[in-house]
Amino acid sequence: MTYDTVVFDNDGVLVGRTRFDVLREATQETFAQFDVTDPDADHVENMTVGATPDIVDDVCGAYDLDPETFWRACDRTSSLAQQEEARAGRKTPYDDVETLDDLDIAKGIVSSNQQETVDFLLDHFDAYGSFDAAYGREATVESLDLRKPNPHYLERALADLDAESALFVGDNESDVRAAENAGIDSAFIRRPHRRDWDLNVWPTWEIDSLDDLHAICGA
Repeated sequence: MTYDTVVFDNDGVLVGRTRFDVLREATQETFAQFDVTDPDADHVENMTVGATPDIVDDVCGAYDLDPETFWRACDRTSSLAQQEEARAGRKTPYDDVETLDDLDIAKGIVSSNQQETVDFLLDHFDAYGSFDAAYGREATVESLDLRKPNPHYLERALADLDAESALFVGDNESDVRAAENAGIDSAFIRRPHRRDWDLNVWPTWEIDSLDDLHAICGA
C-alpha cells in the first residue's frame, strides 16, 4: 500500500505528552479565576481530562458558572500551561520527528488539544519542519464532541491536503477509531508510554518509530 498523505496526532506522537499534574493545576487555576477557591476534587479531575459538554454543564451548574465562558477560560489556561512546559524544555518533540522532513508526501496534524497549543508548538519548535495542515480544537464546549474518534477534524485535514490515500498515525485507540471512521488506514506508534499497551482495536500498522514510515509509505 502506498500513501500520498500522512496525518499525525500531536501529543504522544510528535511531541511529548503534558504531565497530568500540570493540566490539573491549570484547571484549578481556572476555578480560582472564577472565585471558586475550593472546588470538588472530582470536578477538577473531570474538567481536566475527558470532559464532555454534559460534564461541563453539570460542573459549572454546581458553581453557578456559565459553561461556555468557563470552558473558554479553562482551555486558555491549559494552553498557556502547556506553552510554558515547552518553553521550559519539559515538553519537547521526539528525536525522530526530524526524519519526517525526508518524507516526500503531504503531511498534516490533527489533535484533540487546543488549536492555540498546536499553533504554538509548530511555531516554537524548529524540529517540527513543515506541515500542510494542522487542526486542533476550537475553544468551545461544542468542540468536545468533535474530538477523536469523531473524524471531524481529520476529515477537514484530509480535504485540505487533497488526500486520495491517507494514513493516520496516533498513540491512542481513539486515533485508530477516528481513522476507521474517516475510511483511512492507521498506524499505532508504540512510544515508551505505549510500549506494553494492550490494544482493543486493530490498526493497519504498528510502528516503533516515525522512521518506520519511510518503508511503509514507500511500500
